[in-house]
Order: sequence, then C-alpha cells, then structure tokens
Amino acid sequence: MAVSASSHTSFTPPPPGDKFGQPAALWQLVHSEFWERFAYYGMRALLAIYVADAFFSLLPDNEAKAQAALTYGAYTALIYATGIFGGFIADRYIGYRRAIVIGGLLMAAGLFLLLVKDLQWFLLGLSLIVVGNGLFKPNISTMVGRLYAPDDVRRDSGFTWFYMGINAGGAIAPAICGWLVGARFGYQWGFFTAGLGMLLGLVVFQWRIARLGDIGKAPDGGNGAARVLVVVLGALVAVPLVYLLLNQKTLVGYLLIGLFLVLTVYFIASGIRSGDKVQLHRYIAMLLLFLAKILFWGMFEQAGSSLNFFAKDHVDSPFDFTLFQSANPTFIILMAPVFAWLWPKLEARGINPSIPRKFGIAVILVAIGFSVLVGSIGGQTGTEVRIAWEILALAYLINTMGELCLSPIGLSMVSKLAAMRDTGLAMGAWFLCTAIGNFVAGAVAAVASGGGASGTAGIEQYAAIYTQIAIAGFVFGAAFMLFAPLVNKLMHGVK
Repeated sequence: MAVSASSHTSFTPPPPGDKFGQPAALWQLVHSEFWERFAYYGMRALLAIYVADAFFSLLPDNEAKAQAALTYGAYTALIYATGIFGGFIADRYIGYRRAIVIGGLLMAAGLFLLLVKDLQWFLLGLSLIVVGNGLFKPNISTMVGRLYAPDDVRRDSGFTWFYMGINAGGAIAPAICGWLVGARFGYQWGFFTAGLGMLLGLVVFQWRIARLGDIGKAPDGGNGAARVLVVVLGALVAVPLVYLLLNQKTLVGYLLIGLFLVLTVYFIASGIRSGDKVQLHRYIAMLLLFLAKILFWGMFEQAGSSLNFFAKDHVDSPFDFTLFQSANPTFIILMAPVFAWLWPKLEARGINPSIPRKFGIAVILVAIGFSVLVGSIGGQTGTEVRIAWEILALAYLINTMGELCLSPIGLSMVSKLAAMRDTGLAMGAWFLCTAIGNFVAGAVAAVASGGGASGTAGIEQYAAIYTQIAIAGFVFGAAFMLFAPLVNKLMHGVK
C-alpha cells in the first residue's frame, strides 16, 4: 500500500503515559468537550421552543413553529459550517490550542447575550456562538486524532470513548438548563447556565495543558500575539455576516452548497497536486462518505426541532418534554462502550463491516426509528392525539444506534483519509456536512411542525413527513450498502 510522505509521517506522539488503555491526554480533551457539549445541548434543548414562544407568539401557532424550526435549522447549520474556517485557521495560522480558547470565549459571550429578550440581540448572541464554535469544535476533534499514530489500533475506540464522554455533557444539559433552571426561572436563564458550562470547559482545557506536549501548538511563526489579535478581529468581523444570514435564512442553503462544492474541488485538486494516486482515491472516498453524512443528519436532526414540538404536543409523558433532548446523549453513554467493544471483536473474527457499510447501516437504522413513530401513529388524525412516551424513547434509541455507526467512525475516518496538512480543514468539511444536514432538517421540520401547505400540524402531518424520511433512508441506505465495496477499494486499506 502506497502512502504519501505528506499524509502520515509527521506524527508527534503525546507525552508518555496511558489511562484505561488510551493516551492520558485523551481524557483531558474529553472533559473539555464535555462542557462544550453541555453548553450546546443545554441551549439546543430550549432554542426552537423559546424562539416560537418569545419572538413569534403573535403568529398562528403552526406558523410560529415553522419560523422557529427555520431559525433552528439555519443556526445549527451555520454553527457547523464555520468549522471549515476554524480548521484552516488552526492548521495554518495560530494552532489548535489558541483557536479553541478564542472560540470558547466567543461562545460563552454569545450564550450570555441570549439573556436579552429581544430578537435582534438574540440573533447577535447566536452569531457569536456560531463564530466561536467554528474555532472550537473541529480543532478539539483534530487534536484527538493527533494523539494516535496512523496505524494505532486504539484510534477508533479512542474516538468512540471521546464521543461517549462528550455526550455525558449533552445528557445532563437538558435536565439542568431546561428542567431545573429554564422551566422554573425562564428559559433565558437556561442559556445563561449553558454559558457558565462553556467557561468551565475552558478552565478544564487549560488546567493540565502539559499533558498534550506539543500537540495543538501553533505552527512555525505562529506564537506571537499579533496573529491572535488578527484572528479575534476577523472573528468579530464575521459576526455581522452570520447575523445577516440568520435574518436571511434562504441564503444559508446556497452558501452551504457553494462551500461544499469549493471544498470538493479543493480536495480533488489537492490529491492531484500531491502526485499520489492513493491520496486522490482516498479524497474521493471521503467525499462520497460525506454525502452519506449529509443524508443521515438531514434525517437524524429532527431531534431538536420537529421531534421537540412533537414531544410537547403529541406525547404522553410523566416528565417535562425537554428531557427527551437527553435521550440521544444518554443512549450514547450507555451504548458507546458496547460499540467500542464490538468493532474490535468483529475485526478479530473478520466480519467487521467496512466504514462505507457502517454508514449504510446508520442510514437504515434512522429509517427504522422513524418507522416506529409512523407505526405508532397509525391512522390517527387531529391535533389532540397523543402517543406513549416509550415509543418516542424507542425511536431515539434506534436513531442513536445509527449515530454510533457513523459519527465516531466518521471522525476517525477523516483523520485517517486526509493528508496531514489538511486534517483540520477536512474535519471542518466533516462538520460542514452536518451543517448541510441541519439546514435540510430545519426545512423538513418547518413542514412537519408547521403544517405545510395545509397550515395544520395535526399528528397526521408528522406521520406523512416521517414516512417520507423513512422511505428515503431505506432507499439510500441500501444503495450505500450495495456500493460499499467500491468506496472501500478507494480507501486503500484504511479501516
């Protein structure tokens, strides 16, 4: 197997010392990301509901939900899209550590601004979070990849532990920010609590920075304060641009598609310029798997929007509906160890599904999850129909199984398929796929919860949209399973 020198020979190991079979530095990054995810999931659990009630309450209920779903979709799309720029800046300019600190401070400031009950200030707060997240999110994931040599068999399990650990923050966030604080004192105080969590994450990141050794330090010539100042000023300039996009939501979709096309051209051109046919093939495989990620997330990310409204209006539950936002990360915590154990066991027996097949399985599982909801609704109609909470919990469980087949595996896949010089940018592109999926999910949720052309959002409207999601999942999931050997061949031995 030919591997280009630029791709994988620049590995610098972290300081010696393992914990639980993984590099000790992994657990520091897990704890930092734990609090960042606490902040994100805490505000995400409240966002669509709060926007509908606080800023669109004068509109008819269905239209208010539709507008909130579109705002949610545009925000969650942009929050992942900016990772492209954050990854590039860290790769080439200031290093991963400084990017993470700057990004975290911007996110905390944005979360605190959400206290102001005015739509324009609220959108400004969201804009700060978007820009800050772009500097934080892809770079901490990239640093996890840098802990492992390219042939280190612990890499996939390490990313799965990372994925499980950070979801612990996501599991407790809705309970604290939503049920414990937001429902009692006002949802804006839930946003404030999320901001405190973000600051704590930065403290944890800096606390034992020596564990990382040279990992994440600035590239040559990037240690001066001038570069930090340039990045901070650039981030502040980007805030009004994001604010404009949040006010003009349809532009977000065009921007995301344009960025994806530009990145496609960049990676193909980079593979050609390298003169390494293997690297070119790996970039083609990576781009094909990116398409699966977009489809998956467009289906899966109904969770914070239409499924949140669905839980509020159509699910009988003994607890507050916002706690359903804890279901996905809680199931990840419970099941990630099983998946982390399962993949090596299957590999030892020679039956571990290839990465492309795991992606196909993920899409099919989400289709099954939505089929469960559709089946429970049956032929019922009306706005007052309610289903048992266990049905929605089961759908979240099946969807989470799909996520565990794709997201942690995908993070590891990007770090292995991308050339070393492009790993931050490639990780940003991975999150761009999440962004596109989130934007699509927001548009779908606006129809599901807003009633579409009919203007009514009885349970039958949810059933109709969720049926279409399930059909798309089964069709495209089967296609990925069928063409998996071709994609696997392009990966040239990467597992």
